[in-house]
Amino acid sequence: MKQNQSKSKSQSGVGKSRGVAQRGAAHNEGRLPRVCIIGAGCSGMAAAKALKDEGIPFDCYEKGSDIGGLWRFGNDNGVSNIYESLHINTHRDRMEYRDYPMPDDYPDYPSHRLIFSYFQDYARKFGLYNHIQFNTSVEHVEPEPDGTYSVSLSDGRQIHYDSVMVANGHHWSERWPDPMYPGQKNFKGIQFHAHRYVDPEKPHNLVGKNVLVVGMGNSAMDIAVELSRPGLARNVFLSGRRGAYVFPKYLFGKPFDKLTEAFPVWVPFWFKEMVASLIFRIAVGKMSDFGLPDPDFGLGQAHPTISNEILGRFGSGDIKFRRGIQSMDARSIRFEDGSMEEIDAIVWCTGYNVSFPFFDEQFLSAPDNALPLFHRAIQPERPGICFVGLLQPLGPVMPLSEAQSKWYAKYLTGKYALPSVDYMNRYMEAEQKEMQKRYVSSARHTMQVDFELFLSELDKECSKGMKRAEKTGQPVNIPPLAHNYPEIRASRSGRSSQNGKSGKRGHEKRKASVARR
Repeated sequence: MKQNQSKSKSQSGVGKSRGVAQRGAAHNEGRLPRVCIIGAGCSGMAAAKALKDEGIPFDCYEKGSDIGGLWRFGNDNGVSNIYESLHINTHRDRMEYRDYPMPDDYPDYPSHRLIFSYFQDYARKFGLYNHIQFNTSVEHVEPEPDGTYSVSLSDGRQIHYDSVMVANGHHWSERWPDPMYPGQKNFKGIQFHAHRYVDPEKPHNLVGKNVLVVGMGNSAMDIAVELSRPGLARNVFLSGRRGAYVFPKYLFGKPFDKLTEAFPVWVPFWFKEMVASLIFRIAVGKMSDFGLPDPDFGLGQAHPTISNEILGRFGSGDIKFRRGIQSMDARSIRFEDGSMEEIDAIVWCTGYNVSFPFFDEQFLSAPDNALPLFHRAIQPERPGICFVGLLQPLGPVMPLSEAQSKWYAKYLTGKYALPSVDYMNRYMEAEQKEMQKRYVSSARHTMQVDFELFLSELDKECSKGMKRAEKTGQPVNIPPLAHNYPEIRASRSGRSSQNGKSGKRGHEKRKASVARR
């Protein structure tokens, strides 16, 4: 039976009642590794719960004043942003944490407000608010020679941790056209990234204007549909370099994304794609029937675009499709199909960069959004760092983040043992080849995973690793050493209250260890 949480409490927030955050499972300091969690969005909260359940000492740092990350509308963390009309595009049953179902009275595809309310209830239910330090950002993570990590915080503190769980999200660092289009610098109209879009009047007033939306993903479809409503934009154009399959939220009266549950995990991809293509052709038709280019790839070879309204808007002429941009001048855009339009504003729905501003780039980065990881979480040579939710599933992220967090928590306690470095590298290489063979080559698909298959494979690996750990007597995999270091708090003068050395000089001194890690 699903729970029906109180929504009135959730929507009122809990910021005023929060006290000083306390370290989770502090009683196990020195016995188990101390962990730093970066971010308290949907992945960071899953990490915090998993560590708390296993009794692992941890601190969770959140840049904003509340949990929720991307799903907190008007987030004051300075990086997360969503538009007012946003609803989830995966069914609530698939999106919910397995440890905490969404309320029965939630609609199939809830709004961002209901999702944020659900996250607040989750955090309260499992006592996570007590262990999250809000308005505190991780400024820098420095590896030490003994395997610990020195974490510098925005309030001047420096604290050592044995492990770092990275949950800072990957939908906040705007990806713009690179290189710029010919003449783009000369364009005199408004142009901004979809990350900044709130509604037709914010951050720029688009009412009565000719608007070009660039992109073929979910945000592009949502924004174009909203702007095309009567009384808003004068004209809306959608531009894309290649086609896309646009799925409705419902097929044959059933939520579209739940249809994938009809296939057992062992069914091969080619068969799933064949059946799905047939159903799509019968239920939706060809994209060219709506004035869109037919995709030059298979149905399951790109991240799905989901919209109930966009095809109807094309059919009614409220939105006009244009091919990719060829060139720009002060007020006009020329497209690859030879057409030209006078444009007042451009909304760039061109994706995001994967970024970790708290790591030195030579230590850890994701050039072109590529960062191979064992089960999308661990670099074999750095098991002390775990990425949570750094993936792009055909489905929602939350249950995958939850599974990754529980898996890694078992590793930290010694209940699970990783396979050999050689095995992990071979597994990652095979996985990467399979994804490259299947998906369209794009920065968007460097982290792509199949929802059900990912959970199944991770569960299998967890079982194998627990058997490995039993054979070795379940020793703690990461030695708990961080508790031996004192916490350093910088004074207002910028000098350390622990040893009198400036934080900057200490940072430069430790930087030499990066190349060796």
